[in-house]
Amino acid sequence: MNNDRLKGGEFLVKDLTWEDIFTHEDFSEEQRMMLESAKEFIDREVWPKKHQIEKKDYALIEDLMRKLGELGFLGISVPEEYGGLGMGFVTTMLVCDYISGATGSLATAYGAHTGIGTMPITLYGNEEQKKKYLPKLATGEWFASYALTEPEAGSDANSGKTKAVLSEDGKHYILTGQKMWITNAGFADLFIVFARIEDDKNITAFIIEKEQAGEGFSLGEEEDKLGIVSSSTRQVFLNEVKVPVENLLGERNGGFKIAMNALNVGRIKLGAACLDAQRRILSNAINYAQERKQFGVSINTFGAIQEKLAEMGAATFASEAGAYRAAKNIEDAIAENIANGMPHNEAELKGIEEYAIEASILKVWISDTAQVASDKGIQIYGGMGYSKEMPMESAWRDARISRIYEGTNEINSLLSVSMLVKRAFQGRVDLMSPAMGVANELMSIPSFDTPDYSELFAQEKEIISNLKKVFFMVAGAAIQKFGMELEKHQQLILKASSILIEIYMAESAILRAERIAKTNSENVADISIKFAKLQLFESVETIKRSATTGIVSFTEGDEQRMMLSGLRRFTRYNEYPNVVQLKSEIAEFLIKENKYSF
Repeated sequence: MNNDRLKGGEFLVKDLTWEDIFTHEDFSEEQRMMLESAKEFIDREVWPKKHQIEKKDYALIEDLMRKLGELGFLGISVPEEYGGLGMGFVTTMLVCDYISGATGSLATAYGAHTGIGTMPITLYGNEEQKKKYLPKLATGEWFASYALTEPEAGSDANSGKTKAVLSEDGKHYILTGQKMWITNAGFADLFIVFARIEDDKNITAFIIEKEQAGEGFSLGEEEDKLGIVSSSTRQVFLNEVKVPVENLLGERNGGFKIAMNALNVGRIKLGAACLDAQRRILSNAINYAQERKQFGVSINTFGAIQEKLAEMGAATFASEAGAYRAAKNIEDAIAENIANGMPHNEAELKGIEEYAIEASILKVWISDTAQVASDKGIQIYGGMGYSKEMPMESAWRDARISRIYEGTNEINSLLSVSMLVKRAFQGRVDLMSPAMGVANELMSIPSFDTPDYSELFAQEKEIISNLKKVFFMVAGAAIQKFGMELEKHQQLILKASSILIEIYMAESAILRAERIAKTNSENVADISIKFAKLQLFESVETIKRSATTGIVSFTEGDEQRMMLSGLRRFTRYNEYPNVVQLKSEIAEFLIKENKYSF
């Protein structure tokens, strides 16, 4: 790995090489053992019980969580001194990945407990709180829940109405309010609850032990949901619940910061939680297309089916590439912070915050592609895909929630651009220089020299570089025109975000494929190259649409004509790939393997 660590958001302003990223293929022996252990548990304990899980069997999910605790999977990221395994961020990502693929119900319970339930105490708890709670949470003796959302406080998390009043004797805070959509509420022993003390500007976080909460703490009935049907989801009612003052988590007025940082972790891990779902959806679709016969042949011989398989394969390859690229960036940032003398919890907070832009990108793209994969899976199954007897129906329903929680995909899309612009104003990422360079390039005469594409991915890397120019062209012009008023133009920001997201994912796929080509067998390298080339082509087409919509929405006349001309220049291939052939060859590989085999 390159020692010149790429900072968060800098992927947009720097050209990278395959040596600059970490990929799925770089897992250590220990990490591969963890992967196989997680996968073996899911294949043995969860996949055979999918029909039972789809019948609102909350007790089964609780039982599976206890088994995960006994195996150590609930304490992957908890430091060893508090009863956990203390493993690095990449390992926590891969375990989340492979634990989550069989059913969204277990994935949601696991993610809520290990992420937004346990992590706030790990990162913000004082020593007494960590010693008291983390060993129980790491082993599954206790389960955690996270209570932030309220009827009138969803995306605007800091607008919660739950109140906290200090008792006359100063020993307790008295909490009153209502929380909704609270995951694990039905079996949790501990709740991270957010409330506002008096008229504070920001909310504050509290730890509530259910057994000590008294009669004022009550739960609503289980929600009747579209998907994740066996994930316990209830309302939480607080009626003058007494919470010891020592259970204030972090500092007064610090709850909003805790909530946002918990969501940063949750976003990238939600991306990881959608990865194995994509693999399983694709592998099941491949199997079914082989078995299903129409007109005397397997439907996997039909081009319309092969196209879907190929697109699902390329998207899965890119999803893995982006997720583990960012995970290692975060792990390296944490290590660097520790080496510079930061306490572990602060080092982790800073490392995760550094890559908040990438976390939002991954949350949006991977959850979107998981939903698309499940939809294509149903289509491949045809009428049988609509049946509850088949795995695609539940996969589609479970995938839908991933685009909503941890911040909707629209919120995260807006955040990815706003955080990037904010960092530019802070001087943390230089966006102005490349934006000015692109503006000057638009006024220049393009080169008509014949490029040399003899090196692997030479053309593709040139296209990636040009796609970054598209972002600077559109976003730069929009910032120049609207300034601080840009945040009011959400539709335009969403188009800029679409460009940003596609750049990161396409670049991740290209760099992963190049890394594989440099370090693996020719057969593996060949299919990786095809995956990456197909994903880049799809990303270019998406960027064309988003950029065109953005440009024509706020420009006119000569400026508009110049920018549209620049868009054509920056998204042009000198040598277009044969996309139909690419998809056919990818599909043939997947059909031969009879699964997604990376």
